[in-house]
Amino acid sequence: MRDFVIVGGGIAGISAAARLSHLGTVTVLEQEDSLAHHASGRSAALFEQNYGKVSTIALNEAGADYHATANGGVLSPRGIMLIGTDETAELFEHDRKQMKLEEVGYDEARRLWPILAPHVTRAAWDPRASDIDTDLLIQNFGREARGNGAEIRTKSAVTAIRRTGTGWEVEAGGEVIEARRLVNAAGAWVDVVARLAGLSPLGVTPLRRSMARIPAPEGHDPSGWPMVFGPGEDWYAKPDAGALIVSPADEDPAEPHDAWADDMVLAEGLARFEEHMTVEVTRMLANWAGLRTFSPDRELVIGPDPAEPDFLWFACQGGYGFQTAPAGSQLLADLAGGRSPDLPPDIVKRLDPARFERVPA
Repeated sequence: MRDFVIVGGGIAGISAAARLSHLGTVTVLEQEDSLAHHASGRSAALFEQNYGKVSTIALNEAGADYHATANGGVLSPRGIMLIGTDETAELFEHDRKQMKLEEVGYDEARRLWPILAPHVTRAAWDPRASDIDTDLLIQNFGREARGNGAEIRTKSAVTAIRRTGTGWEVEAGGEVIEARRLVNAAGAWVDVVARLAGLSPLGVTPLRRSMARIPAPEGHDPSGWPMVFGPGEDWYAKPDAGALIVSPADEDPAEPHDAWADDMVLAEGLARFEEHMTVEVTRMLANWAGLRTFSPDRELVIGPDPAEPDFLWFACQGGYGFQTAPAGSQLLADLAGGRSPDLPPDIVKRLDPARFERVPA
């Protein structure tokens, strides 16, 4: 009998394993051949403290020191810049204030991102935004979990969940795992897991996010450029290993699956990128997609299910999984261990699964 069985081996599941391994025995079940195969493995991987809902920003702030220092830190300088035109000035200003960015002139914007078109008349940026070494962060959490005796199983798709008198029985990979408490960290599959356990789903719909990797503009080294967004986040671009990744920032509803990019959606996003640049996109090096899963109010869901306290949610990270992982997993462990969280009570309440009215499974 394990103390915790965690369904899902993305950043949510593996960070939960690290934290909960200090409270008892842990088994992680991941259906794919490796950890972080789906959304976690396809993230733009930026730490921007002022990005997201109120509760997300609180988690970002609470986890900033961990990202910067734990195990030597996982951050490297990147910066983030918002750009706009005269036509999008109102939307630009809304986003600038929300993200607390400092406005800069065109010459400075061109210095930061040399291929900006002349009609880009508005720019604002934050030099403190950082890249997250996502692979290293997952390795660090995994090392911590295994160091405390956690068992991490891949190729272990969950096929059945049963409530017992002492906890849960979970069928996965042809075996039955018994545990006192179950953690639902299954990403796009969180409602599937809830239904298997006989509990009410949250009512989430995974949203596809597509990415294209394109060559660096000829004569330019983009390695020191910031990540750049269009107003309303209808596209973004980011340097990536000597190339650029560009996303149309799409949010197309999808069933839980191993997602792939839609060619037309990518074409639209690349066209929006080109509208703001002095260069054309002539080819793609690669493309991919991931599923970002949000709760109905687009805030994370962390804590015990109101109908079944031994069923813990760590779900609906959306696009904020990596940057919220240190504080989110700590909150989960505090709640599981009966400790008072360091986060303010109003933030804990905003993340509580009990905030939703849910229909029966």
